[in-house]
Amino acid sequence: MSQSPELLRRLLRAKDRMDGAPHEEWPVHRLAKVSAVSPAHFARSFKEAFSVPPHRYLLTRRIERAVALLRDTELPITDIAFQTGWKSLGTFGRIFRDITGESPGELRARVQPAAHDRDSVPECIVRAAQRPDLKTAVSEKRRRDSVDTVAPRSTEDV
Repeated sequence: MSQSPELLRRLLRAKDRMDGAPHEEWPVHRLAKVSAVSPAHFARSFKEAFSVPPHRYLLTRRIERAVALLRDTELPITDIAFQTGWKSLGTFGRIFRDITGESPGELRARVQPAAHDRDSVPECIVRAAQRPDLKTAVSEKRRRDSVDTVAPRSTEDV
């Protein structure tokens, strides 16, 4: 069954809202309101469009965020659970284990040392990761610097 482009835009609007705030509560009736359709129609259409029910999609986003926080920060697991939208540490741990196959603590212990172990990463990759972020061409930066030394820019130019 094919869905209309208008319905897909509406479903994407709800999906974007979940992506933007996965820590919030997103019951089907709230998502349906964002999409301007009935709750039953929303649930059916979302699953058809994205091959996963809205609740499972939200759980996936929350777990992805939790994995990133476990890997990249030293935040306590309890704080990570609450920041990613869980109301109970026990529920977070159980669902996290169901989805990833390991507890949050086990995952952190496995991925944090690996993330900081540079001996196993080729030197070219390490250098690329440490390379400065050049979003502006060097010639553009030079031109801007020469203009700044001649006449400082006003706050309106910034």
